[in-house]
Amino acid sequence: MNQRRHIEPLPLGTQDEPYSKGLMARALMAVGVPGVRAYELARRCDKDLEQRSEQTLELDRLEELAVEVLGETQASGTMRRLRQFAELRDLDLPVLLLVGGATGTGKSTVATESAHRLGITRVTSTDFVRQTMRAFFSQEFMPAIHYSSFEAAAGLREPEQAEDPVIAGFLEQTRNVLVGVRASIDRALEEGWSMVLEGVHLVPGMVPRIDGALVAQCVLTIDDIDAHYGHFMVRDATSEGLRPHEKYTDRLVDIRRIQDHIVTRAHRHGVPVIENSNIETAIGSVIELVLAGAEQVQRV
Repeated sequence: MNQRRHIEPLPLGTQDEPYSKGLMARALMAVGVPGVRAYELARRCDKDLEQRSEQTLELDRLEELAVEVLGETQASGTMRRLRQFAELRDLDLPVLLLVGGATGTGKSTVATESAHRLGITRVTSTDFVRQTMRAFFSQEFMPAIHYSSFEAAAGLREPEQAEDPVIAGFLEQTRNVLVGVRASIDRALEEGWSMVLEGVHLVPGMVPRIDGALVAQCVLTIDDIDAHYGHFMVRDATSEGLRPHEKYTDRLVDIRRIQDHIVTRAHRHGVPVIENSNIETAIGSVIELVLAGAEQVQRV
């Protein structure tokens, strides 16, 4: 039996649990309605119930009010996603969301927020797997995992044999780390857990085939080099210097070369590439990917 996602039923109100503006607004934001508009619609629903002396809001009435507040186009998309969320909640399969991309593309932020909206409580990273493996495998035995992904060329035993040492080192590290990643995925599937996994090592075409789950994989990118640079500056500031930007900005050319390699492989293997210049748009695209997958599974 799989552990279902912790997606709450649409809070339309019942005799035992009266309608709540806060819960409705949260449900609307989970499907991508901006906060201000979500609360506006939630308040409109509350007023409608009060005017009709009702405790329960019918789904059709919610749709009418959504059109009134959000407009027909946004209301249509919102209602579609709300129905898809209901299908996802009832799906008798664990969900495995894989968020790849180069260093500094916002993977952890997108993965964490997507997990929250999807009701998935387990979020981990391939870098956590790499750090764990470092405790068990010495640098002499498995050198590649003892460096950052863009520095892994230093772990190559014969770097002069590589056409591009940066890419060769990264791929060597990826092959090693994916052994541990596979073990983490297998454990999750054995227990029926849904999980969000993010990391640079989730390279399209290198992740092993996964059965017994709804698998959604994507790659995040930052197309603009200045925006990419800015991500590292922000990360430095928010980590209070624990992640100094120089480590990354000094190697930005190599990081972006790895990004180009990952994106090329994504296109080759049909994995969606999501440009992350706007965090809300990127999260929405990831959520849509999962919901579309659930809808497809339900139709089979």
